[in-house]
Amino acid sequence: MNASRILRTFRYAQEPCFSLGQLNWPLLEIKLLMLKRIFFVSIFVVLLFSGFNTKAAQLGETLNFYVEGSYDISGRTELLAEVVKVNPKIYFFVDKNWWNSQGSLRRSEIINSLESLSIEFENKIYPNLTSAFGSEWKPGIDGDERITVLIHQMKDGVGGYFRTADEYLKIQYPESNEKEMVYLTTAGIDTPEMKSFLAHEFLHLITFNQKEKKYGITEETWLNEARAEYASTLLGYDSVYAGSNLERRAKAFLEQSSDAICEWQNRTSDYGVLNIFIQYLVDHYGVGILTDSLKLEKVGIASINEALLKNGFKEDFSQIFTDWTVAVFVNDCSLGIKYCYLSKNLEKLRVNPTINFLPLEGTSVLSITNVTKSWTGNWQKFIGGKGVLKLEFKGLAGLGFKVPYLIQDKNGKYSINFLALDKDQKGEIYIPDFSSKNTALIAIPSLQKKISGFDGLDPTYPYSVTVSVMERTPAEELELIQQLLSQITLLQKEIARVQTQINALLGKSTVSCQKIESNLYLGMMNSAEVRCLQEFLKSQGQDIYPEGLVTGYFGSLTKAAVIKFQEKYASDVLAPWGLTGGTGRVAQTTRNKINELLGR
Repeated sequence: MNASRILRTFRYAQEPCFSLGQLNWPLLEIKLLMLKRIFFVSIFVVLLFSGFNTKAAQLGETLNFYVEGSYDISGRTELLAEVVKVNPKIYFFVDKNWWNSQGSLRRSEIINSLESLSIEFENKIYPNLTSAFGSEWKPGIDGDERITVLIHQMKDGVGGYFRTADEYLKIQYPESNEKEMVYLTTAGIDTPEMKSFLAHEFLHLITFNQKEKKYGITEETWLNEARAEYASTLLGYDSVYAGSNLERRAKAFLEQSSDAICEWQNRTSDYGVLNIFIQYLVDHYGVGILTDSLKLEKVGIASINEALLKNGFKEDFSQIFTDWTVAVFVNDCSLGIKYCYLSKNLEKLRVNPTINFLPLEGTSVLSITNVTKSWTGNWQKFIGGKGVLKLEFKGLAGLGFKVPYLIQDKNGKYSINFLALDKDQKGEIYIPDFSSKNTALIAIPSLQKKISGFDGLDPTYPYSVTVSVMERTPAEELELIQQLLSQITLLQKEIARVQTQINALLGKSTVSCQKIESNLYLGMMNSAEVRCLQEFLKSQGQDIYPEGLVTGYFGSLTKAAVIKFQEKYASDVLAPWGLTGGTGRVAQTTRNKINELLGR
């Protein structure tokens, strides 16, 4: 029978409303299960009854424990351990082989350290963490109010761990120790870091009870670790920054900042980036976001978003992450309270961007293609170049990129903006006065596509950032073109004016006819006399017919020119009819005046 089937059997034994149909077993197997149910429940009740009357472990007592072979220094999966310290809240077991290798003086030092740690746990760690996050399962699977701490030698870089299997019966998980317990390394047994290690692992124990036991759901690893990471800060262990867990995490973050916060590979960089992000989250939105999200019947990002709503915040996880990517670069409250850390320990923290250089003279293009995962910060800084800087971003359609960017001026001051992306995840901006006024551009793209199911390696997605230097922006280029066209028009008019004057001096006529004999009016087409009229109007200068078009079509421009002509010679053209304004129609008096001028 496999593990999942064992778990379903266990659920059936405890939960009568869990349908046998959900087991998906053959009918005979279901019947056998029903026959065995009374026996199984009897065993469970006996075990449970025995657990609640478990005899407390005594000093010097030894027990065999299962341990995590991937963390144990020798790869062991079992070891014998001895009780070396007991108080009302905690048992300390120590790997017997290691304990026996210590001299009497060293043992005394270790006992003293564990005495201090047990007092710290009873008076500070336990009451503060349970008050904020809720209790562990108690009296728990072993029926004992105390938790068990097993200390054994672990590989370098491992401070401790927690095994979910220990919270289940051996019938479900044969390698269960059937205790509320955590594991700590011997390497830190008499160091201040041991308090942080214990608090971290104890919060995992609390999380099991508040999520798995209460709701039957498993918290996503990254958020489980995030709460555990914040425990040492909540307890004040990071108040003195030097040598603190926070300092270690900040160093890890600065060494590898572009690490996904939700993808968990149990690496030092995972702890670094996650801790620094959670510090920002609690800094600005309060520890209630962590505590309330733990107590919800949701996990991961969904639980964070619901906790934010519950606490009256309009921002969601996406907005907070985007703000954090800016804050961790600029860390300057003067740009806005959300663009800095409020904690004194992190007020000088700034991520190091990837720096890209552009030639100082001439036009140039620099293109960067990269891949990224969801919820990963990417910081690209561009310096150099002279003129107008164009930034072009390209992602893949359907992805959820956010691209804040900062412009740094020559005084070192930043301005923050957000690149608008179209449905194809493309966008561009132009930054004028680069080099003379603005000296740097920082682009901070982040992919925010995935919001749940962080249970393994996440896929990577490509994006590109292209930066080019040019003399003018498109708007400036268009404005220049318009200016040139205006100048050309002015020159054309001036040429026409001068040509008219030259023709007048030379006695040349620019009109192909000598007389207009017909009435002319709006709408006439392909008319030789209209063409003659237009030539005549053109010869009268820019004030009369600035367009100067000779087409044979009597349109609105020709009509307007006729009106101007009529009003110029109103006494001869309009007065005989008692008119004060031109009509635009070439009739008797208008023709007479035109013919008079043509005949000169």
